[in-house]
Formats: sequence, C-alpha cells, structure tokens
Amino acid sequence: MTASPSATPHPAPSVQLVSDLVTRIPEFRRTYETHVFHQGGVLPHVFFWDVVQDTVRSFLGEAPDAADWRHTLDFLEEQSARGVFGIDEVIVTSFLGDLPSPQEPGHAIVEQLGPVMAAKFVRIRPLG
Repeated sequence: MTASPSATPHPAPSVQLVSDLVTRIPEFRRTYETHVFHQGGVLPHVFFWDVVQDTVRSFLGEAPDAADWRHTLDFLEEQSARGVFGIDEVIVTSFLGDLPSPQEPGHAIVEQLGPVMAAKFVRIRPLG
C-alpha cells in the first residue's frame, strides 16, 4: 500500500526552521548541503553551530561572503516571536546559547538582538 501525499508527516518545526532559513537566506545553502552530506540528514542543533559562527563572523566583518548578520537576526527574531516549541528550542539552545561570551570577540552582537530574542537571551544568560 502506498501512502498518499497527505499522509506524509510534516517536518518537525526545528527541521522546518532550518529549511526556512536556507530558503530566506540563500547564503546558508552551501553550509546546509555540507551539513546534510556529513550528517546524513538535518540535525538542527548541529547546523545552528555553523549559523552562529557565520553570523558572528559577518558581524565582525570577517566574512564578506557570509549572510548579512542583520538578515539572520531579523529572520530568527520573526521565528522566535512565533512561540513554537521546536523552533524556540533551537534558537534559544543552539543560537542564543552559543553566542560569544562577554570576553570573546563578537559579543556585542547581543546588543543587536530584537526584543523577543533579547528577553530570551537575558533569561538563559543573565550575565551575558
């Protein structure tokens, strides 16, 4: 018996977040393709390690070909404001939680977070 297309389950919100990010910000396409090749699929928390690194390098001006950090923060702010558990889990744990510490280069990016992500950041990292 063949499953109908309507019976196909929707991707998990965290996987959809990765897909939507790559669609909205195509500069992440190559990182995504490499990730899928090496991981054998999409592992959102693992993928977001690269998103953090690329975003911070863009913020510091170290990666002119990387996605503009402002576009990434705007996208993540929009997604964070939706209040979807699987999306919030990835953004909070694997983006906000992995931003540079106060003594590390690029920490000033936390001052650029939108209000929703800034509030979540303060909850998980009250000392920055």
